[in-house]
Amino acid sequence: MDTRIIDRPAFLLVGHAARVPLIHEGINPHIQSHIASLPAAEHARLKALSDAEPAGLLQVSADVDPDYTEGSELTYLHGVAVTGTAPVADDLDTIEVPAGTWAVFHTEGEYPAALQEAWAATATDWFPSNPWRLRPGPSIVAVLDRADDFSTATCELWLPVERA
Repeated sequence: MDTRIIDRPAFLLVGHAARVPLIHEGINPHIQSHIASLPAAEHARLKALSDAEPAGLLQVSADVDPDYTEGSELTYLHGVAVTGTAPVADDLDTIEVPAGTWAVFHTEGEYPAALQEAWAATATDWFPSNPWRLRPGPSIVAVLDRADDFSTATCELWLPVERA
């Protein structure tokens, strides 16, 4: 797996959040509906706020069931990372992310299949053979590039980790 380990200072995730069920395979229609409900101007507004890594519009999963049980609810945030030095508008949801270490997995291919396969491979292959374990915190997907119809994409999966 194409992976890098990085340390990040504390940052803030800001955007629009919704509670949605966890779906392991395929497109999550609840997330798709949430994103579609946001006007194009709101996507542009969020992008303009981004001033921290991971850059650009992000797909954030927080408050996830520790066993990742399919159908359990999680908080999905469609937003951006910011340093937290500027005030955040009242109409935006926030997730505070403490300083820490992240494993960043690079994926490319059919979307969302390649991303979901990489996520599964972290549990079955990467974590068992590396001296890291998940720590509390959100998982973040940064879409670096994508086809116009979103059938393929290049993504980074950011997982909060600590030494095992």
